[in-house]
Parts: sequence; structure tokens; C-alpha cells
Amino acid sequence: MVTIDVPAFYREWAARSSGVLDAAAGQGPDSLEDVRLAYRQFFQDCFPAPDGVTFTPVDADGVPAESAVPADAVPGRYLVYLHGGAYLVGDPQGYRGLTGELARRLRARVLVPDYRLAPEAVFPAAVDDAVTAYGWLLKQGAAPENVVFAGDSAGGAMAVSVLVAARDRGLPRPAASIAVSPWANLEHTGATMRTLDGVDPSVSRAGLRRAADVFLGSAPPSSPLASPVFAGTRGLPPVLIQVGGHEVMLSDAVRLAAKLAEDAVSVRLDVAPGMGHVWHLLTGHLPAADRAVADAVAFAEAHLPAV
Repeated sequence: MVTIDVPAFYREWAARSSGVLDAAAGQGPDSLEDVRLAYRQFFQDCFPAPDGVTFTPVDADGVPAESAVPADAVPGRYLVYLHGGAYLVGDPQGYRGLTGELARRLRARVLVPDYRLAPEAVFPAAVDDAVTAYGWLLKQGAAPENVVFAGDSAGGAMAVSVLVAARDRGLPRPAASIAVSPWANLEHTGATMRTLDGVDPSVSRAGLRRAADVFLGSAPPSSPLASPVFAGTRGLPPVLIQVGGHEVMLSDAVRLAAKLAEDAVSVRLDVAPGMGHVWHLLTGHLPAADRAVADAVAFAEAHLPAV
């Protein structure tokens, strides 16, 4: 197993994220395509795919995606995973370390949509693609009560907003959803956007504002499917929100939990003291990451049919 220096990983991640923002704005020395490929390689080098999981490309009604299947998958059990990357970067290949681990632990087939990214495709393209992929999965015979959603960062927000969009389009609700370090409010008004700016090891308010400007296009940051703290969430399945105590996104994750509760959605908020953005990536290297992934898997299992 690769040994990871956790603070060094977060510093490098922050630097690469800054490079993505520069490239997206046409300001960096490298093309956006090259920066995205390097970002993927960085994640693959840090978090290699686990043994015993098979990764296969699929076409989900025109949305490219990847299926991660463990050798002992429970028949009919699915996880739809929405990767992070501020809607500008990230892909299923770079996330094989985490999605493969989730597939292995949950014994589920994991579908990872390779949703369209900004600036080539701005809001709501990513949400539309994720809803399409979910609809495709249902058409393949997946029972909604056997499907759990999960995602991190931008994908953590989509773990809620995609369910809102799917509900509004008449699709059946899945069993549950897990929002990891959700980027839930693109207005960035939570108190920790100020108090933890500079404490958060990899994410800054300024960087988030730059990314939001690219992703939103002409849409306002309060658009409910971009910022689920403003969405009507009534009727959604149970949601687990996991966020680190050092994240600038902390206050807005708390606000998202409150919004869900106000809309009579069963919600659980777990705050991990001292943890940075999507610390789950560091499973196998950081005890808190192992606990968070185990908690997420246990939450999913509690809402899936018994095996």
C-alpha cells in the first residue's frame, strides 16, 4: 500500500486544485485537458484501486460511466457514486480507490457517472447527467429500494440535489443517500467560510467562489439544484451528512442538515473533529477515514434490504 503523508497530500491537492481553476479560466501554463489528466493521475497514484474489484465502462443512456463490481457483490445491490472536483475536474478513473473500497465493503455494484464538467458544460448539466444515469440504472432492472446514492464535495451536494431533480421528474426515490463534505451552498455564507478559511487544509472560500463562477454560468448561486440548502427536499429518503470539523463547508453542511430536518427528511449529521475535506479518501492511512467509511457503509446497509 502507498504510504501517504496526510498534510503533504492536502498541500498538493490544494495546489492542483488551484491549477485547475487557473486552467479553467485560461490563465495557467497548461491546458485544462492536461491539468485534468494530471489530477486523475495524482489521485490514482495516491489511492490505487483495491484488489478484487472489476471496473468496466458503461453507457448510461448517453452518459459515460464506470461500474465497479466486487467479487462478492450482493445480487441487485447498487451504489450510485457522484465524484467531487468542484464540477470542473474529477472522473471515475481517478476515484477508483474510494469507489472500489466502497464496492468491496458494501458488497454492491457501484455506478460512477462521468458527468459533464464546466466550463464546457455549465449548470445544470452535471445534475442532468446524474439523473439520467439513475434512470438508466432503474431501466436495467435495479429496484429503487436497493439503490443508495453517495458523493463527495460537489458530488456530496448532488447526493441531495440529484434526488430532488429525480423526484421532480417522477423517478422513484432510492433507499438512502450519503453526502460527504457537501458543497451545499454556492453563496458561501456559512460562518466557517470565514472562521475556518486558512484552517481548512485544501479548500478556501476564494477558490470556491472562483469555481462557482465557472460552474454556474448565468444561473444564480441560490439555484436549488446548485445549492441544495435552498431546495425543497420533502419526500427524500434518509440522508447521512459527514463533514470534517476543519472544513470551510462545515456551517453550510449544518444548514443542509437543518433544511432536510425542516422538510421532514430523516437526516443524520456526523462532524469529525479536526478532519479536512473528504478525509474518506485516506482510508487505510488515517483511522478517522476508516471510521467514516465504515459509518457510511453501515448507514447504507441499515437502509437496504437484509441479505
